[in-house]
Amino acid sequence: MDALAWHRFQFGFTITYHYLFPQLTMGLAFLIFVFKVIALKRGDPRYHDAARFWARIFGINFVVGVVTGIPMEFQFGTNWSRFSDFSGGVIGITLAMEGMFAFFAESAFLGLFLFGEKKLTPKMHLLSAFMVFFGSWLSGYFIIVTNAFMQHPVGYSVTSSGRLQLSDFWAYLLNPWAIWQYLHNQSASVVTASFVVAAVGAFWTLQDKYRESARICLKVGVIAGLIACLLQVFPTGDMHGKMMAEYQKPALAAMEGKFESGDRAELAIIGQPDVNARKLINPIVVPGILSYLAYGSFGANVKGLNDIPKDQQPDNIELLYYAYHIMVGLGTIFIAIMGLSALLLWRNRLEKTRVMMWVLMLAFPFPYIATTAGWMVAELGRQPWLIYGLQRTIHGTSPTVAAGNVAFTTLGFMGLYLGMGILFLYLISKELAKGPQQSTDLPGAGGQTPVEVK
Repeated sequence: MDALAWHRFQFGFTITYHYLFPQLTMGLAFLIFVFKVIALKRGDPRYHDAARFWARIFGINFVVGVVTGIPMEFQFGTNWSRFSDFSGGVIGITLAMEGMFAFFAESAFLGLFLFGEKKLTPKMHLLSAFMVFFGSWLSGYFIIVTNAFMQHPVGYSVTSSGRLQLSDFWAYLLNPWAIWQYLHNQSASVVTASFVVAAVGAFWTLQDKYRESARICLKVGVIAGLIACLLQVFPTGDMHGKMMAEYQKPALAAMEGKFESGDRAELAIIGQPDVNARKLINPIVVPGILSYLAYGSFGANVKGLNDIPKDQQPDNIELLYYAYHIMVGLGTIFIAIMGLSALLLWRNRLEKTRVMMWVLMLAFPFPYIATTAGWMVAELGRQPWLIYGLQRTIHGTSPTVAAGNVAFTTLGFMGLYLGMGILFLYLISKELAKGPQQSTDLPGAGGQTPVEVK
């Protein structure tokens, strides 16, 4: 592997590992707020217990996410110095805003939420939960805006020195690509958190432990999960796909393994792309659907890879194709799982259906896989550009950093992250064994009889 390949591999590895944690953090922040709202509205201390338990999981996840994210900040200078020099006048603004406003708001109010429950009134404690949710989602938006500029650059100008500078702050901040990418990403984070919450509820149910908390986790996890899974498809996934069809035609063609241009473009359900033969092998396709999904018309023309210059095509068509189909395939399975679970919940049969409990318990890793595949689609689809149409990936690296140096530090990151992963799993397992802690001396919880969870 040359230096460029090692630079890409190291950043890809660190950011993939890092994002295992923020996706749960953002989704859990929303669900914890939901728990607190229901607890305050119903006067039910069991929802307070659920919020308190998941806040402990949130705290562990948050800390590990922060630590694993630090190396990426340094990589902008150590590995991608020419990219930082070229685009820092634009993307540096949202990266700074993420750290100065969103991250500090999230971390400060997290401390209040975790340690101030006995000192705050119920409404003030609810406000702290909201601010944790707001801070984590605002942080996510600033990061997405930064990535969206790399996918679809707007609001910039080029200085006399050849660098980028911000010329329209609001065009940059409200980039249409960023809005749909953000909504798609955040609904995916709720999917991840919902599957995790439902999995823990199923685990406790199968063990016949913490039955009330398990019932609450199942109910909230399944309902929130079903809604978020549907939002992944429409409108967020649909509109994000239309943006890609408009501005990244090579990526769309590679995702679908479409080599020949044509009207009534078919949607590939399955198949194997053969780049050398320029065709999709053993395909199962649905005629006209790709044209409709991309442009709103069954007869619309979709450009194939054969009509796109070689130097404009993604450099790993096979991986992009399979990552996209893994993402879509898993998303379809998620809807089926949550839809069936919601039906059983509605009929008061979910907890009694052990097969479904096992499915929910074992399904929680798959949203992580789907989200990772989705980000691979976004990043591989942008290639060979680092900033689409403005800077190629090969021109963004640090030219004086040798491949051997990057390989050595990559091995170091792998060892460090392995150790952190083991510690994370140990701490999470301890919290799962401890379970929700019931308290009756908190504001709004003492002396009240909880209502029946239905």
